[in-house]
Amino acid sequence: MRTKIFVVAMAAVMAASLYAPDADGCTRVTYIGDKGDVITGRNLDWIEDIPTNLYVLPQGLERTSYDIADSALTWVSSFGSVVAVGYDMGVTEGMNQAGLCCNLLYLPGTTYSYKGDPRRFKMSSSVWAQYVLDNFATTSEAVQALARDQFRIDAPTMPGGSETTLHMAISDTTGNSAIIEYIDGRISIHEGKQYKVLTNAPPLDQQLAINDYWQKVGGMHMLPGTNKPSDRFVRGMFYVNAIPTTASPDMAVAGVFGVIFNCAVPVGISVPDNPEISSTRWRSVAHQNKLRYYYGTVLNPSIMWVDLADFMLTPGSPIMKLDIINQKKPYAGNVFKNMKRAPLYKPLFRYN
Repeated sequence: MRTKIFVVAMAAVMAASLYAPDADGCTRVTYIGDKGDVITGRNLDWIEDIPTNLYVLPQGLERTSYDIADSALTWVSSFGSVVAVGYDMGVTEGMNQAGLCCNLLYLPGTTYSYKGDPRRFKMSSSVWAQYVLDNFATTSEAVQALARDQFRIDAPTMPGGSETTLHMAISDTTGNSAIIEYIDGRISIHEGKQYKVLTNAPPLDQQLAINDYWQKVGGMHMLPGTNKPSDRFVRGMFYVNAIPTTASPDMAVAGVFGVIFNCAVPVGISVPDNPEISSTRWRSVAHQNKLRYYYGTVLNPSIMWVDLADFMLTPGSPIMKLDIINQKKPYAGNVFKNMKRAPLYKPLFRYN
């Protein structure tokens, strides 16, 4: 039996090598505690720094998925949220006031459309996560809507020159998670509390096969230690399940930080023209039941946080922004008093 699992795992590793040789990138984990605490942490890894600001957005904002009217979905935000906005033009992740968390991670080899694809609305990758945070309170609600496959992702080239090929992780306050991927142009959805971890290539099915082998080895005896996403997946899965589920909220948050630190890639490990081999640039931890969002960059050892309960989120309330890109001094602790009124970020629909 063990030999069979090993063969399956090695087949998955070989497939991963075809997908993205020596690929590295982001890591996301979700902790589920016995006392009702659900905490999602992630590292953002990239070949270059991605200047990122935090926004707190109220309900009632009018949105569009694309800048050509007859190709776009439109909606009005039902939930307020805190979001991380890269280059001040695209939402990388966030948490809404219902405690729903959404994270985007790089997935090389993603294909959003296929030959003969029927005409569908376009959803810019810069607002895909925002669409989920604006509209849904639970993972199951989001999955039900996404499974209708109303739109295809339109992925503009990022300012650094790389295509925005992404997969999505969603989690709610019950610990239910979903992983959304586009494989050969068709949407693939995995939903359940078991999907606690996501890294980059290969797609989730192959990562799970590799993890099955390492579960038989046992993480207390040996864990894979490289920066490859399949190795980080195994480490993340072992450690997020090893954290005591009876921990206090503060200890649980500290535990999740420990897991994502364990999966981080040191600064300086990046390969030009190969964005999958990348250094960790920033990290976040969302305590979804307390509606607290922690954030920190690798260049600032202090951790800042946003408590959504501090903000007015009803329709007509102001958009608030924490300008981290142009900060004069490092932020630390609760940054409520550091946030300023600001216009909404301008989504990237195409890059010239």
